[in-house]
Amino acid sequence: MKAYQLIQHKIASGELRAGTLLSELAISKELGSSRTPVREAAGQLLAEGLLELSPGGGIVVTQLSRQGIIDLYELREALEVFAVGRAALTGVRAADQKRLESLLDETQLLLKELKASGKQELNAEQMKRFSISDLGFHALLIRIAANARILKVVSDTRLMIRIFGIQRSGHRREELERIYKHHRSILQAVIDHDVDGARKLLAEHIQASGRERLEEFDLWERENHLANLELPDSFRI
Repeated sequence: MKAYQLIQHKIASGELRAGTLLSELAISKELGSSRTPVREAAGQLLAEGLLELSPGGGIVVTQLSRQGIIDLYELREALEVFAVGRAALTGVRAADQKRLESLLDETQLLLKELKASGKQELNAEQMKRFSISDLGFHALLIRIAANARILKVVSDTRLMIRIFGIQRSGHRREELERIYKHHRSILQAVIDHDVDGARKLLAEHIQASGRERLEEFDLWERENHLANLELPDSFRI
């Protein structure tokens, strides 16, 4: 379990980026264990799609294709829309509503910090805070729906999406404002037991996020293509 959590953490944090070769020896040394638990963890992560076999026979961190990103967002949308509808139907406890409100407050605080700094986008530390609050908001809505299996699949799916690369730059102010408004509207619909409204709003929110990630992916591909054109043939990837 420790080996699994360590490798997963390295992928989620960006320490092990897409296409990086996994070293069983390095992981086992870091854990102070034999290579057996590392090999077992790698097998589990292979089955979950976080790792894949390379043509050379090694194990590497999965590199998502454009279609792969689309597939994952479609899966997220299907599961989370179902979950938020169920949450709206069953209702939100006062303690859960308070926690959701505090997660929204964190986004609002980041917006205030961004405005005060005069900068155009969140820095690395602020993006980390945003990611924690964003993940927490979505995860708590699913927990309210009382479906642990959906939570596990969605968590794994979001991790897979992040494998493409940690956000290349911080969210800009307009992006952060849009996300805050989406979250606020979704929460209000859930509180009001507006099942159809909650589902529609969350679907639109995830679709907008998916479009941003695809634009990011397309930019990354164009930059790589141009970089390869500028390199001598022997150095192209």
